[in-house]
Amino acid sequence: MKILSVAVPCYNSEAYMRHAIESILPGGEEVEILIVDDGSTDGTAAIADEYEKKYPGIVKAVHKENGGHGDAVMCGLSHASGLYFRVLDSDDWFDSQVLLKLIERLRTLPEPVDLFITDYIYDKVGATRKHVMQYANALPTDRVFSWPNMRSLRIGQYILMHSATYRREMLIECGLTLPKHTFYVDNIYVYVPMKNVKSMYYMHEVLYHYYIGRDDQSVNEDVMIRRIDQQLLVNRIMLDSVDVLSVPEKHCRKYLYNYLEIITAVSSIMPILSGEKELLDKRDALWEYIKQKNPDLYKKMAHGLIGLFVRSHSRIGMSMAKVVYRLADKIVGFN
Repeated sequence: MKILSVAVPCYNSEAYMRHAIESILPGGEEVEILIVDDGSTDGTAAIADEYEKKYPGIVKAVHKENGGHGDAVMCGLSHASGLYFRVLDSDDWFDSQVLLKLIERLRTLPEPVDLFITDYIYDKVGATRKHVMQYANALPTDRVFSWPNMRSLRIGQYILMHSATYRREMLIECGLTLPKHTFYVDNIYVYVPMKNVKSMYYMHEVLYHYYIGRDDQSVNEDVMIRRIDQQLLVNRIMLDSVDVLSVPEKHCRKYLYNYLEIITAVSSIMPILSGEKELLDKRDALWEYIKQKNPDLYKKMAHGLIGLFVRSHSRIGMSMAKVVYRLADKIVGFN
């Protein structure tokens, strides 16, 4: 069995997908590279076939009708055979030397863990200082641990798709599904399975380079405002998928609550940044949805510090929310 399957969702990615694929290839026979061509109309399909022909037994080209990023991830998972599974977006790349360390660590663990965590870097175009997301302040390093062994993560310090390598069978058993033609589904990918995670391992190394800089990128602020309906859909799916206040393990419950709170804050801040009444009404509809679905959750979120900021209708309140968001963006550089 392969130790690691890596899905590379590709849609019209001919300009940059080779860099992503080449960064995985040093893993050799230990890895399975699943290039998922999501109905591309450029040379993506031909490049995928080229790599499959050149590296048989390592690279598999999977061609499908266009269904969006989440559908491509699910397709990759359905074709995967490795003990572990992770995703590399086609405009990002791995540090190949760290990948080799990851493979060695996965291979030598006494028992498979549900989640293997590594660091990632925001590789933002033009930035002189690149922000590294690391977890050494909160997670035990180089040993198997569980939720009670974790210290509190800082606000904005979450385990994202870029840092998560899942045990493949656990990912299937948790019932993960991602909607088609929807951006921001990576939040569902790292949220829903967490309630099933029992064992973890953290390697304090930067594996994933998260490229930020294209004008059409989904995390670009203007793009996020235009796609607010998709962000809101993802937010609702997260609410519907996990009854967060009923998660039995208290450390897991706290983590999931904090993650849901920050995603809801993002869903609320984008309408504030737009200044458009229609989008502000959609923000209010989200909070009403939370109130109707889970009154206890609404009470906790609405009266928390973040909720008070992002739910504001006053000019001062919304201005303060913008200032806090701009400060966070300056520190982290996520847009």
